[in-house]
Amino acid sequence: MKTKHIFLYVFMIFSCFACEEFLEEEPKALVSPETFLASASDARTFINGYYAILKNNSIYGQVGLDHFYDNGCDIIEPNRGANFVAGIGNYTLNEAEADRSIQKMSVSDTWKDFYRIILNTNTLISRIADNEAISQEERTDFIADARFVRALCYWHITNLWGDAPFYTEVLTLEEIGSLGRTDENIILDAVLDDLEFAQANLKDAYTGAEAGRASKWAAALVEAKIHMKARNWQAGLNKCLEIINQSPHELLPTYAEVFDPDNEYNAEIIWSLDFAKDIRGQFEEGVIRADGTLPGFAGNGNWRPSMFNPRLRDEPRNNDDRDALIAALAANGEAMNGTGLQIASKDFAEKFPMNDLRRPLNVNDQYEGIQLNHTYMPKFMNLKLDTSPRFNHSDNRMVFRLADIYLMAAECENELNGPANAYQYIHPIRQRAYATQAEWELVGLSQQQFREAIYDERKWELAGEAWRRYDLIRWGILLDVVQNLEFRFWDPASNIRPWHVKLPIPLQELINNPALLESDPTNNGYRSN
Repeated sequence: MKTKHIFLYVFMIFSCFACEEFLEEEPKALVSPETFLASASDARTFINGYYAILKNNSIYGQVGLDHFYDNGCDIIEPNRGANFVAGIGNYTLNEAEADRSIQKMSVSDTWKDFYRIILNTNTLISRIADNEAISQEERTDFIADARFVRALCYWHITNLWGDAPFYTEVLTLEEIGSLGRTDENIILDAVLDDLEFAQANLKDAYTGAEAGRASKWAAALVEAKIHMKARNWQAGLNKCLEIINQSPHELLPTYAEVFDPDNEYNAEIIWSLDFAKDIRGQFEEGVIRADGTLPGFAGNGNWRPSMFNPRLRDEPRNNDDRDALIAALAANGEAMNGTGLQIASKDFAEKFPMNDLRRPLNVNDQYEGIQLNHTYMPKFMNLKLDTSPRFNHSDNRMVFRLADIYLMAAECENELNGPANAYQYIHPIRQRAYATQAEWELVGLSQQQFREAIYDERKWELAGEAWRRYDLIRWGILLDVVQNLEFRFWDPASNIRPWHVKLPIPLQELINNPALLESDPTNNGYRSN
């Protein structure tokens, strides 16, 4: 779903129900969805609109979900203090800090953008359900998409905050602004219902102008995740096997091929959000210069690759090699023009097996033989000046892929019956990661040993793909892992506390809506400690 299309963002009338700015809008400047959502073309525009918010900095565009799900764990850390991710990564976050918008990717921004999307999906579902001007086939497809995206948002919300405001109908802003928190299990029951509808009615894949839309298999993956977190292992395994056996997706022969920027819709990727270079994101600040170029921190909201790209002024380790490094980069048409704020952590780099063929894609401290200061993750880097200039990338955002499903199936089978039949799912992942069978084959493991093998295999295979904190929390080992970490600049081991498995609701949300504290006056523990 190319961001280069021009959209009428009708959904912006709903975008700030928690903000005073909304109340200052002139009513005559607002467009009504009742009159706008009259045709299939209108509905497609509306869908493109809420996908644009998904690609915003606070969710999938930059490091919104990344720094919730990956920083402060045992894979990623910044190459310097990095105060804008320190609250979460160093476990010093409080509800006041959560309220501050930092480069459009703070806790507050993520909370608001999820609820913007939910409001818009509810609106689309309501307005087109009985609209006979849109064919039944199109209505079903559009509603299935909206129900998947709504489910995705609520799933993330429950992961991050637990109990939360919940509604699936079209409410007024006043009604929304007075909702209390609903038990997360009730929310997840509704999420599962949405996901089942989505899987039954979305397509196997979307291509062409619709590339970037989620397929039925993305819905199936999220459903499997929910079953596994609830320790409903059989339901999780069944859903994983549906994807493995019935979807068009397949594992690629090598790990490196999965991350090829020239093959962003390869067979292993279940869902990848489509980005285009030179396109401004809808919520980005600033203006395009007179010469048509974009200012710093601009582009299309997708400077995630810049977070993983090195920053030249930090490199190389030996200053005498600097001219050679600059020359080598120029010769390759490349530049180290990123921020270096997402690098392989000290612990991760030290523990990643040296004989694992995935290591060079996840841990690298050299460029053309020149020793670098930091250990970068090349699978997310793109140093090419023509396709990936600073803060202006064409790189898609990979969200889900099939290797994850194989490891999920292995985990479910092991939890149900032990490792005997679980090897068949973990071995295809390990087989392409090692040169010989003696290295990749696992044999004779107990159930607990296999469980621990899964802990590690998911770390090596899915590093930096925004799963690690989610996994550590559902396994119940986040505190144990973090308390044994040593970071370069932070001290998460000393700071982490049991309540850090959830985020605080931002302070301004609590001020605007005191009902959010009725069921939990501690705000997920952040007020009582």
